[in-house]
Amino acid sequence: MSARTWQGPSAPERLQILRGTRSVAIVGASANPARASYFVSTYLLSSSPYDVYFVNPRATEILGRPVYPSLDALPVVPDLVDVFRRHDDLPTVLDETVAVGARTLWLQLGSWHEDVARGGEEAGLQVVMDRCVKIEHARFHGGLHLAGFDTGVVSSRRALG
Repeated sequence: MSARTWQGPSAPERLQILRGTRSVAIVGASANPARASYFVSTYLLSSSPYDVYFVNPRATEILGRPVYPSLDALPVVPDLVDVFRRHDDLPTVLDETVAVGARTLWLQLGSWHEDVARGGEEAGLQVVMDRCVKIEHARFHGGLHLAGFDTGVVSSRRALG
């Protein structure tokens, strides 16, 4: 793996992206509760204001909702495309994201592709890589402790009970 040279949006910029988002398409969504995309999906459906759409050509329903075979099959143009796909699939996902007119390409934790980031920016997309939408949303909205992550707040108060 080569050195990381691309610089992603700052925390305030990521907050603005999330605040400006109304709809999220999860590419690579899975009905398997052990998969990260499932965990993110359940969080977004229960704890965010977003309209959430699932994209996976090998599934028909996840969490009681329809699954679409591709981004261009969605009934809306998603604001944000959250990607859970293999590294080698990312250029194709970028092309599809640009083609449907989405504003943001968001690659999940552990996903980093410099050429995709640069190509996305050249096409006018906001690009976020190696970050989790769920963690970022929870961090900015005070829900990390509710979402299975420690808030990092140290307090001298005694716990009740």
